[in-house]
Amino acid sequence: MRKQFVLLVALITVLLTLEAFYHPKEQAVGFKSRTLQKAGFISFSTELNFLQKNPDTLTWKLLGDIKFVKKKDKTYGEVMFPQVNPKLKLTNKKRVAISGFIVPIDNKNFAISKNVFASCFFCGKSGPETIAGIKFRGETPKLRTDQYVTLVGTFRSNETDVDDWIYHIEDAVIVKGAK
Repeated sequence: MRKQFVLLVALITVLLTLEAFYHPKEQAVGFKSRTLQKAGFISFSTELNFLQKNPDTLTWKLLGDIKFVKKKDKTYGEVMFPQVNPKLKLTNKKRVAISGFIVPIDNKNFAISKNVFASCFFCGKSGPETIAGIKFRGETPKLRTDQYVTLVGTFRSNETDVDDWIYHIEDAVIVKGAK
């Protein structure tokens, strides 16, 4: 019995060592521009590696540093348009990480919010700068309202379209907090 236990521990140790140190090539023949993800017991995705190597993390404080200016709009008349701060504009179209609460918009669309659903932007408890629309890479994962997650994705801000979010996270992947 003791020999079987020692053998099992050795086997698990070998598997975990392989998991930690084996890094497949980013592209393989027949997979044009598709990123391969390593299978195994522990998820070491390329997005998680990105997060560890590039700490470009958006904070809600930075997203909240915004001004609004009254301008004319063809449809709505006078409207408050956002003016994103210059530091945040530098992250436009760059890969970033952000943490927050999942808020469902409808059956297929989600946003990430500074606050839980009960006190999110829609309920009047905070402003539009406390929420960002999400477009996931591939299929939309199964999500729960108020699930706290960390996403890695491409950041985009909007200062001109009053019918759209001020902030967007596109090509998003959940790197922490998924089931």
